[in-house]
Amino acid sequence: MQSIDKFNFAGKKAFVRVDFNVPLDENFNITDDTRIRAALPTLKKILSDGGSVIIGSHLGRPKGVDAKFSLKHIIKHVSELLNVDVQFANDCIGEDAGVKAAALQPGEALLLENLRFYAEEEGKPRGLADDASDDVKKAAKKAVKESQKEFTKHLASYADAYVNDAFGTAHRAHASTALIADYFDTDHKMFGYLMEKEIKALNKVLEAPERPFTAILGGSKVSSKITIIENLLDKVDNLIIGGGMGFTFFKAQGGKIGDSLHEDEYMPLALEILEKAKQKGVNISLSVATVAGNSFSNDAEQKLCDTHNIPDGWEGMDASPASLENWKEIIMKSKTILWNGPVGVFEFPNFAHGTETIAQYVAEATEKGAYTLVGGGDSVAAINKFGLADKVSYVSTGGGAMLEAIEGKVLPGIAAVEGKPYK
Repeated sequence: MQSIDKFNFAGKKAFVRVDFNVPLDENFNITDDTRIRAALPTLKKILSDGGSVIIGSHLGRPKGVDAKFSLKHIIKHVSELLNVDVQFANDCIGEDAGVKAAALQPGEALLLENLRFYAEEEGKPRGLADDASDDVKKAAKKAVKESQKEFTKHLASYADAYVNDAFGTAHRAHASTALIADYFDTDHKMFGYLMEKEIKALNKVLEAPERPFTAILGGSKVSSKITIIENLLDKVDNLIIGGGMGFTFFKAQGGKIGDSLHEDEYMPLALEILEKAKQKGVNISLSVATVAGNSFSNDAEQKLCDTHNIPDGWEGMDASPASLENWKEIIMKSKTILWNGPVGVFEFPNFAHGTETIAQYVAEATEKGAYTLVGGGDSVAAINKFGLADKVSYVSTGGGAMLEAIEGKVLPGIAAVEGKPYK
């Protein structure tokens, strides 16, 4: 497979799929430019070679052309970071885009308008009435799929090479993230530097981890992590389960959990997971106590409760000191650590101690030589909030993509460039 480092872009135009889906405030100012900065090495490599870049991205989830989701809001900042006067096309496949792409000179850059302004990018029909018949839905889907081919072909026609550097959308089989790769031969499609780092980090953890390997899973619901847990049971030595998802396990074991978040329908599966772990020799570590609150608020009264005996009117909100001590012992003995999800309601400062402490443990383990991968929206937000992002081995930029990879799914954005099936 082609490598971006070995490819010479001199005199060539590259279509680079990036993930510039950045948060904007009410005045369209970027509040976090991490995703843009992450793509800079790839864009700069192409430009420094003497190539030109056509940048494609989405922003938000528009249901058609919507000015508030226009990428024109970020053009100035992208230009400043790239140190190039980036041109802007007011459409991604219109005449303006075609003319500007054709006229690009070496060292120049063009940012296309939001790819998701077109239904063809995602390949899903829009605007259907809720009561539309199955036949109407089927016909609409077929029509979009047929026009998607032309949409994809049009995007591909702008460039001589394709570079996918959008790990955040690698789990989507969209026109610009997967389908477009078919229009470039093996020598002219490749991953950008960010994608290479993401794939390397995942492989290091999931394919060849140094042991002991510990996964720390938190968050609110078991249902959102079931397939992750099941896949990890065949890979890890230790599985730490914290956060709201733990209370489904406690209730399933006959515990009294008060008003704590839980999912009754997943209690049988929780017990099954515990049994599977036992059979596979995987150590599952749950909270032994919780910092409970008498309301879901930062100012709630606090009480330390056994996780199997929480009074009515109280709910688990944060990991207890005893639980953290148990987890510290496991984490410090680990050589590979994967962390996904907070172990408390870290958005509330008064209940953020557990998650901050886990972040500190992971950072400390990294300093001692462990390989640590942090991923998933809340985990990344937490590690950044506590100023420890540079103290772990790698922080993934793709929440959904990373989670699907951990589940064991094939990511279309990766498979397409590698020339592998993904459906």
